[in-house]
Amino acid sequence: MSGNEHDWLALKPQEPSPSQCCGSGCKPCIYDVYEKELAQWERAKAKQDKSLLMEKKEQSNNSELNPDTFTAFNISSVEQLTEDTYQYKFELPGNSSLRLSLGQHIVLRGVVNGLEVQRAYTPISRGNAEGYFEVLMKCYEAGLMSQYIKTWKKGDMVFWRGPFGGFPYQPNKETSLEKLPWSYQENTYTGRLSEDLMKTIINSCRRKPFVLICGSSAFNEDMRRYLKAAGIEENSCFVF
Repeated sequence: MSGNEHDWLALKPQEPSPSQCCGSGCKPCIYDVYEKELAQWERAKAKQDKSLLMEKKEQSNNSELNPDTFTAFNISSVEQLTEDTYQYKFELPGNSSLRLSLGQHIVLRGVVNGLEVQRAYTPISRGNAEGYFEVLMKCYEAGLMSQYIKTWKKGDMVFWRGPFGGFPYQPNKETSLEKLPWSYQENTYTGRLSEDLMKTIINSCRRKPFVLICGSSAFNEDMRRYLKAAGIEENSCFVF
């Protein structure tokens, strides 16, 4: 292999591993980004012009959230809420805001034992919160990303990209959120949701609720099954 060919192979984008996909239907997905960068590399190689690769960006330090590249954010505070649940606060420059719309999530990137892992999380701070955003995270004993998160401390830099997804919310419509039978202020549950508890929650609603589900694939499947057992059909729930 010639030296020139070796140089081009060193610049070729690496196909993502399954652990690098968070499975949340991001647009663009990390595989979309890979295909775009691979096409860019192929064009540059065909023309033998490495300057065409200068547009490629894997991460940024400009503190502006971007769906295509990972951006570094500083952890300004860490609060442990339960044995395995933590609330993290991340700095935004000046009075800037993530400006997330309803139901949008962002993707975290971490490296555990040399393996890159990506997972999706939904900030719990207000979408228009200025100068910061907060994320609530549950750590699992066998979770790859959890191993990375447990090492975080104040002042660490963490890489996020997004936003992605969203809930199709239309104000002033019959199915708008203002008209849903919210009861979270009176009944907030912590811990694992069981089928019996889900039935109790559904039966306590004054009218048939519209349910929003957000969690891991296993959690989402459990909730769908529990809701069906409680009499909630698929057209009465939305999975982020």
